Amino acid sequence: MKRLIALMLVLLLILAGCTKGEQNTPTDTEKPSETIGDEEKVEEVPDVVQEYRTVYSGEISTINYLVTATTSEFGLAANFVDTLIDYDRYGVPQPCLATEWKVSDDGLVWTFKIREGVKWLTYDGNEYAEVVAQDFVDAMAYILDSKNESQTANIAYSVIKNAEKYYNEEITDFNEVGVKAIDKYTLEYTLEKPTPYFLSMLSYVCFFPVNGQYLNEVGDRFGTDNTTILYNGAYIMETFEPQTRRILVANENYWDKENIHIKKITSTYNKEAATLAPELLQRGEIDYADISSSIIDEWMKDPVKKDMVRPNRTGFYTYFYALNFDPKFPAEYEPENWKIAVNNLNFRKSLFHSLDRKAAMLTAEPYDPEKRISNTITPKNFVDLDGTDYTQLGSLANFANTDSFNESKAKEYRDKAMEELKGKATFPIKVLMPYNTGSTEWANRAQVIEQQIEGLLGTDYIDIIVEPKPPTGFLAEVRRAGNYAFLECNWGPDYADPETYTDSFYPGGTYNWPELAEGYVEANGNTKYQNMVDAAKAEVLDNEKRYNLFAEAEAFFIDQAFVIPYAVGGGGYSASRLNPFESPYSPFGVSAERYKGQKVMAKPMNSEEFTIGLAQWEKERSEALKAAGH
Repeated sequence: MKRLIALMLVLLLILAGCTKGEQNTPTDTEKPSETIGDEEKVEEVPDVVQEYRTVYSGEISTINYLVTATTSEFGLAANFVDTLIDYDRYGVPQPCLATEWKVSDDGLVWTFKIREGVKWLTYDGNEYAEVVAQDFVDAMAYILDSKNESQTANIAYSVIKNAEKYYNEEITDFNEVGVKAIDKYTLEYTLEKPTPYFLSMLSYVCFFPVNGQYLNEVGDRFGTDNTTILYNGAYIMETFEPQTRRILVANENYWDKENIHIKKITSTYNKEAATLAPELLQRGEIDYADISSSIIDEWMKDPVKKDMVRPNRTGFYTYFYALNFDPKFPAEYEPENWKIAVNNLNFRKSLFHSLDRKAAMLTAEPYDPEKRISNTITPKNFVDLDGTDYTQLGSLANFANTDSFNESKAKEYRDKAMEELKGKATFPIKVLMPYNTGSTEWANRAQVIEQQIEGLLGTDYIDIIVEPKPPTGFLAEVRRAGNYAFLECNWGPDYADPETYTDSFYPGGTYNWPELAEGYVEANGNTKYQNMVDAAKAEVLDNEKRYNLFAEAEAFFIDQAFVIPYAVGGGGYSASRLNPFESPYSPFGVSAERYKGQKVMAKPMNSEEFTIGLAQWEKERSEALKAAGH
């Protein structure tokens, strides 16, 4: 058991970076520290005026945290509902709704003691019930009911005993599923197989609690607005006026309320938020703004503005260009012709090698584009194997260490594709590439990619059609609907294991449906990629073998050009009165979305303060990990 716990903790704590699921826009934002370094401290606003103000352009579609997998939605819920464990600002696991836990010697049974006295509150602050172990059971029963269409159910049923059978209605008695309330304050999970990273999964939305009685009372209205959920976390959503404003207020009955310093969070809707935020921040009307690449030069050359801007840390969201194997876009863009083309490997490889990622990244990182470019789906430094980074294992290392942009290869594959598709497809191939208008950088990048790829491959071969789409409902209307041919997508880790980066491409996902690609079905009826991932998932005792199997599956997926790896999240520049080194730190789960523990500074942090703060944070994190025994 000690070896199992040690392995699990090493997996959790060898990570480096900042941010689970998917994002509504490709813009990562960071949140907040009191101490910037031994030499200097940033002045904080007195507690009496601890209010944080932002603007946003993409409205959420639900507050039902039991179904969503979108960061903008579960990021809100992270402030409303607590999890069994949490992470401090150094990434060390901390008790939250669970005060203690243990795992059986065989690694299959995890037992948690629930914190006593925590209350569920209504949106107007009235007490509804106490948080108990049964709340986690009721939440899992909801998630595993396939009729509820939870987008995170697969995360839960990938590890909990009989959960997938229940979800698929192979069994109908929920008592057979491996989640039980042993008594009022004792929760027990039984797993299908030993899962050393299980603890890291518990800060994700599919392991959130819900009060079953309340859920039954509100029925289908659960999470439709701020009045139809209960709160046990640091904040309550006092006001929710879609496409107008959201107001969060501190939960004065919170069990850890002394660590809530920001008393009010006001987010105002503005469809031009990406463009107007910098000006609003300068006027003192808001406290955070992304500083896009289109204006960063101006800010850096202005002494007043320069003192307000800082870099953002890179994170663990992975960005890639997905090729859609199940096109559902309008007939004018010739979806059937696209389907013929995308099922040709040489056509896919011509796109794979034609994308100049540095040119694309200059739209977001004009000063240091290489820091965000990624050649793999799983980012570097996510997990390692005895000191060897996961991306350097087996065949994956060939991709990790090689820039995919290659003009001669792109043209070579183009010529092969044109020959193979002669008489089958009509040229030029129309390539519908939508983008989210909520991001100025994305809009610029779409234009750059169109010009760059068409310029390399020729407009007689390919016709990239750039299509602007509004931020609100972008994921539902574009990617999940299959309303694209070629699209910039992102995915973030849900737990500390390379398996998490396979979820979006596994059958049942709603990214680009690679399981429908022609020519990959094997004898058992599954695709080769699915079989490779299944073999890796099945290895739970030998971590070296497990990681190498996942690396080979990822290498195959990239080699077949189902997607084009592009970048990691974060990076860029922002002006913010929150300190990124004070925010909870975890590459997975929801901890990094929480405002708990953060304070509003009197002025935005500048680049010099950021550099000092980063060095200090890295030093303190190393000490914290050592103190925790890692």
